[in-house]
Amino acid sequence: QVQLVESGGGLVQPGGSLRLSCAASGSGFSIDAMDWYRQAPGKQRELVAHITSAGSTHYADSVKGRFTISRDNAKNMMYLQMSSLKPEDTAVYYCNVKNIWGKVYWGQGTQVTVSS
Repeated sequence: QVQLVESGGGLVQPGGSLRLSCAASGSGFSIDAMDWYRQAPGKQRELVAHITSAGSTHYADSVKGRFTISRDNAKNMMYLQMSSLKPEDTAVYYCNVKNIWGKVYWGQGTQVTVSS
């Protein structure tokens, strides 16, 4: 079983930066891919960034060049560095991981609000 806890969300002005963290804990798990998703009010949850166990990354077009996903396998941590934030980045951001057996886990989410 894997427990995921996101942190680092908050209120930031347009053009600002935030760093989200996702801490994975539990026992008997082996994490494979890790993702950040987000869900804005009235919209479907969407994939923001993806990172494999080997460190290969993929980004949604809307965040390319502004967001950077990373992970620390030794600490079971994942990060999302967000820069040049826009009001349209406002959403609840979720950590998602898949273990080597294909089981998927979700965190509870952290709110990011971009507003002046």
